[in-house]
Amino acid sequence: MQPNILWICTDQQRFDTLGCYGNSFVRTPNIDRLAENGALFENAYCQSTICSPSRTSFLTGRYPRTTKCMQNGQNIPENEVLISRLLSEAGYTCGLSGKFHLSACHPSVSKGMERRINDGYDLFHWSHHPGEDWPVNEYSNWLRSKGKEYKQEKIAECNHVVYGPDAEDHQATWCANKAIEFIEAHEHRQQPWLFSVNIFAPHHPFDPPKSYLKRYLDILDDIPEPNYVEGELNDKPEVQKRDHRGAYANPNLYPYCNMSDLDHKYTRAAYWAMCDLIDDQVGRMMETLEKTGQLENTIVIFMSDHGELLGDHGIYLKGPHFYEESVHVPLIISYPEKIKENKRESALVELIDLAPTLLEAAGIDKYPGMQGKSLWPLIQGEEHNHREDVYCEVNEARVVGNTLGNGSMIRTKSHKLVVHQGKNEGELYDLESDPTETINLWNSKEHLHMKYEMMERLTRRLIDMTDPLPPKIAPW
Repeated sequence: MQPNILWICTDQQRFDTLGCYGNSFVRTPNIDRLAENGALFENAYCQSTICSPSRTSFLTGRYPRTTKCMQNGQNIPENEVLISRLLSEAGYTCGLSGKFHLSACHPSVSKGMERRINDGYDLFHWSHHPGEDWPVNEYSNWLRSKGKEYKQEKIAECNHVVYGPDAEDHQATWCANKAIEFIEAHEHRQQPWLFSVNIFAPHHPFDPPKSYLKRYLDILDDIPEPNYVEGELNDKPEVQKRDHRGAYANPNLYPYCNMSDLDHKYTRAAYWAMCDLIDDQVGRMMETLEKTGQLENTIVIFMSDHGELLGDHGIYLKGPHFYEESVHVPLIISYPEKIKENKRESALVELIDLAPTLLEAAGIDKYPGMQGKSLWPLIQGEEHNHREDVYCEVNEARVVGNTLGNGSMIRTKSHKLVVHQGKNEGELYDLESDPTETINLWNSKEHLHMKYEMMERLTRRLIDMTDPLPPKIAPW
């Protein structure tokens, strides 16, 4: 019997925002329970630190440079094949709620809904983000049907955080509602299904419900300040100094250097409060699976498309920055019939590995264009050395002066190398002696051998990324 698939993907949620990943502040009992009942991947990495290329990558099982989607604001090519389409063609009913973002998604170019290719989704409940920028934003229409609208309430103590809708009216809740309706509709049905839940939280603007933020405000003094050492950006790439003055080169958007200690604590509190809200919605969906008798035969994935710097290293949000806070994401897979409980997997894995994993779990042949490597042997204990390194890349469109936002990262268990386009800039970190990535060894003569070794590793990775399509069919 082919498994159902509930695929929960949050937006901009870093790995250390869950109790099961060691965060003692958040309240995430439902996601923690999901990890206890399945496999938690301790070292899962995205292939881009911005939304569209990351999502395109893990939904196709192909690297951003292969799909040619390297930036937000680009359209996925028509000939790319999504895992949802492959499952649909194999007999699955596929549905989605929330964000998609595989094509240019801005009110200036997508006046209705974002452009779609043959993606395989039979139900498509689209809401790119909570704001009412599009007339077909289904979340906005749902609020209007309740006689409400999306509103933000300013907080007097901090200009960088707002109160969002109450939990019952939040976009995260609406996304879960659609999943619950879909799950209930498939009770007693034999046809397998996939439902993608793409919650916008905890993406900025940081807008948790007031009731969720209150708990953190009561312990504000205990919340740690960002991991930033004054002066650490002096020998780091110019793009980091640029975004230190304001995210996305915008001096009005989370300018670290102009934010107070209280601002930093409020922002972290709001971000964590949104993670708590997400956990409650995961709990509701899991309860529905159990009530309808579908839990045992359903693969549940919890993950995020990329991380959030949250002030660490003196920068907020995301961009061409490859710190662990940006590239290291949560990944939990539960499947009661096949995955042993409480499995913690330390192997390096990439998000592009998910698409071939789902095909293998469903008994479907791997699509020849996929570059990911199935996690199934790792999950089953048949493999222990999944990858020697992980790769991530960004080609950001913003250019300020001579500061480009393009870079590629290679990371092993012990070291990380980042090469930035343009000037002779880069980053090299010894993750064993400097796990916080504070000291850049790029210009260190003592570490030239390691730099060259990592450069060679990066070069070989790029060669390996040659598009496998079209497949070779002749013997010569």
